[in-house]
Amino acid sequence: MLRLFSSESVTAGHPDKMCDCISDSILDACLSVDPNARVAAETFVKGLDPAGRDPPHSFIVVGGEVTLAPGLSVDFERIARETAAGIGYNSLDVGMDAISEETCQVIVLVTQQSEEISQGITEGEGLHSEQGAGDQGIMFGYATNESESYPTLRGTYMPLPILLAQRLTSALTDAMHDGTLNWARPDGKSQVTVAYNDKGRPSHVDTAVIAVQHDDLASERFGGNVEKERALIQKEVGEKVIRRVIPEELISEGMKIIVNGTGRFIKGGPHADAGLTGRKIIVDTYGGMGAHGGGAFSGKDPSKVDRSACYAARWAAKHVVASGLAGRCEIQLAYAIGIAEPVSINLSVNTFGTARQSDTEIERKVRSAFDFRPSAIIEALGLRSPIYSITASGGHFGRNPSDGVYFPWETIDSNIIEQLKNSRTVKGRGDTGSP
Repeated sequence: MLRLFSSESVTAGHPDKMCDCISDSILDACLSVDPNARVAAETFVKGLDPAGRDPPHSFIVVGGEVTLAPGLSVDFERIARETAAGIGYNSLDVGMDAISEETCQVIVLVTQQSEEISQGITEGEGLHSEQGAGDQGIMFGYATNESESYPTLRGTYMPLPILLAQRLTSALTDAMHDGTLNWARPDGKSQVTVAYNDKGRPSHVDTAVIAVQHDDLASERFGGNVEKERALIQKEVGEKVIRRVIPEELISEGMKIIVNGTGRFIKGGPHADAGLTGRKIIVDTYGGMGAHGGGAFSGKDPSKVDRSACYAARWAAKHVVASGLAGRCEIQLAYAIGIAEPVSINLSVNTFGTARQSDTEIERKVRSAFDFRPSAIIEALGLRSPIYSITASGGHFGRNPSDGVYFPWETIDSNIIEQLKNSRTVKGRGDTGSP
């Protein structure tokens, strides 16, 4: 009997993701001028119906806490406008002209980080001598080998539903920008349902769902004929996006494709829906197949364990699976604010008969191979660099250098693999290379 599992993703032009992109672009700008910047940037966007209303009728609100070294600053408004415009919101026709000061207002509400939080995460300050966690909380990392049978997905160690959903929305965004879909607008979504056999292995893609904002093609090309508009969009999305992304081995004769289930999708972006940083945390991680902690990622510097510890847990889980110790691995970390060592490290392994050793033994190896203190995570993964804006859309996990991105937490360290396999107990990282 087949079991179905679905995950969704959204494009960079989805209002929530647009906010994530702005927040992470602000973070990168801050880290570019001050690698030790403390940043917690939040963004809210909303467009109003311009009919009968004097400008402005589009709004971007940037708020949060930012602390930079004395004398340094960044232009929050400029970053917000340029990021939104780069996504595709550069015309009133699509719902927002982010560059226009007349029609789009940017409101900045940013203060400095609380002194009480700062002393808890600054080495040599507070109650403890070393850098502590920026907050309490639980974080999860997850990896699975189910993607490794497909050449175009190899090395990702991700659940197929979210991996394919992310690749579909990334393909939609690319197709809009490069003209492959010259009628596409920024806003969009995907959803992928994968069928699994009774052994828990992927069988095929059951359903692929795409929602893509588009020009008024019925009026512009087809003399008001909505059916011709819909037929063109369905055909081009199916041929130029879905069948190019989903591996041939996973495409079945009966695969269902649903494009723009309401019929038309012209009005989108912040004109149709409000957006807010951090509302797509399941999209950002494992699509619901692996657990997610309580905190979002975007706009947060690496002293916030909501972000850095999730990256570290994913890094560790990926190594466990890549080393062949387990078919699936989930790691939970928990921290208390101001304290460096995690208050708990829990390892849960779902092996489907692939484990060579007990979960207890694998956990011992993980504890030996990885240092989960915030300062150690930041150092091992080089997290003070401005690398975050690209994470905001397309997923924080399952992306390799071959995809044109470099995420340190996605790389495989051969020394750690060897350590996990051979039960060494001496901590060390060695040179990091791609999977």
